[in-house]
Amino acid sequence: METWKKVAIGAAAVVVVGAGTRAAGLWGGSANGGKNLSFQLPTPIQTLDISKNTDTYSGTIIGNSGANLMRVDSKGKPQLELAKSVKASKDGMTYTVVLKDGLKWSDGSKLTAQDIVYTWQRIVNPKTASQYAYLASGVKNADQISAGKAAVNTLGVTAKGNTITFQLERPLPQFEYLLTFTNFMPQKESYVDKQGKKYATNSDTTLYSGPYKVQGWNGTNNTFKMVKNNNYWDAKNVKTKEIDVQVVQKPDTAVQLYKQGKIDRVSIANTPELYKANKNNKDAVKAPEATTAFLEYNQTGKNKFLSNAKIREALNLATNRKELTDQVTSGISTPASGLVPEDLAKTSSGGDLAKYVAPGYTFDAKKAADLFKEGLQELGEKSASLTITSDADSPAAKSTLDYLQGSWEKALPGLKINEKLVPFQQRIKDSQTQNFDVVVTLWGGDYPEGSTYYDLFKDGTSYNNGQFKNETYTSAVKKAETTDVLDQSARDKDYKAAEAALFKDSNINPLYFRSGYSLQNPKVTGMVINTTGLNQDWKLAVKK
Repeated sequence: METWKKVAIGAAAVVVVGAGTRAAGLWGGSANGGKNLSFQLPTPIQTLDISKNTDTYSGTIIGNSGANLMRVDSKGKPQLELAKSVKASKDGMTYTVVLKDGLKWSDGSKLTAQDIVYTWQRIVNPKTASQYAYLASGVKNADQISAGKAAVNTLGVTAKGNTITFQLERPLPQFEYLLTFTNFMPQKESYVDKQGKKYATNSDTTLYSGPYKVQGWNGTNNTFKMVKNNNYWDAKNVKTKEIDVQVVQKPDTAVQLYKQGKIDRVSIANTPELYKANKNNKDAVKAPEATTAFLEYNQTGKNKFLSNAKIREALNLATNRKELTDQVTSGISTPASGLVPEDLAKTSSGGDLAKYVAPGYTFDAKKAADLFKEGLQELGEKSASLTITSDADSPAAKSTLDYLQGSWEKALPGLKINEKLVPFQQRIKDSQTQNFDVVVTLWGGDYPEGSTYYDLFKDGTSYNNGQFKNETYTSAVKKAETTDVLDQSARDKDYKAAEAALFKDSNINPLYFRSGYSLQNPKVTGMVINTTGLNQDWKLAVKK
């Protein structure tokens, strides 16, 4: 999912005091005898629409006010949630799910198997325009429906009584994780239709199936509450009655509030200064994360320089990832070796997938300068100008742009770099509409398998913001998801080929694999942190 502030399902999970990976949250509060939790967001949430959400922070609120058929546990494994049973056929092409009895929505109405069918239909319906429709690919007719070539009711998700049947077109190794994912949580069709355009635009136009209900969010305000949902099937195990949510955009202000005892958890990984000043604090902890920061190049032709492969390669070679990581993150994070981050997934032999697929990104200033000069000559130019876009909300984003501007202009004579800092929401919009030259993107995995990254850049996908076409890459990814889907060793090789194709054409520029460090109150326990998916699960969180 998109992040400074994304959307992503759990490769590894830990129960920690407090929590916080890519969304860097805080917990605390003084109400209810000091037992309430308080969660801090660095930017406002965008929506409560399950089908349309794309960012981590909205996903955190949706994931904790919703439930799915399964939920990731503290060991990173999917466990039964709304489902009483989940059974897969031997060939992996059919999943049969039986719902628990007596499930209810937050308004007390019955939660049914049809609510599951509807949410899957809604996400692939072209009228919904969900950027996450591609996650349903592999379910019978999902791709055809998304392309407008088949009726929504032909999707391979059907219900009879309390039983839901999923018919797949090919085995999906990640399928059980999809049954935990926030964008596939149930929705009630009659309620969505009744609310119309107002649906999920505020807390009063949303129904909740999970541990908490949202109260007091009007769609734009920066403070609201999460209150216990007494109609949740497992309400007896939800021990915290209220979580207070607030937006604190300045990291140093958030740290001050933590030290004043007003909040229970705060990230110290936002700036090198915060990390250096607080890394030796007794409350400092590291949280697992599977997130990659990378540059996307607009290859639509809007900027002719970025349509030149030699210039893109020169930019990649002029990027000193070790130096960037040290300066921007004080060494908290790791220089990126490719698109797929560390700790996302294992290979068939048990190694880290990121290390296996690494294609050889390196820093070579001399070769970069030579290629840049050759690229300019091919275009009949003596100089070039590029604008890099990133988030005004993130200190790390500003530091990244400053570094790239200085280092690239030094390494590549004739290059002029302009910085463009915009609010997170605007950066997402600009990325989606190709209103950029170069844009900094952070992506956290949606589930612990390579396709959560490699699906991003297949031809025609909604998240290929640079809109490049790499036939070798697309072919390798499709082979991993079809011919080799049941052979993990072969699938690993396909992903290695995909990384090599991205590297050869310099379609993207991986920067660093992000790590999370926070200060956390030792009185808060039960938070489950996932490296992917719902990265902060508050269901069992409690302040003792």
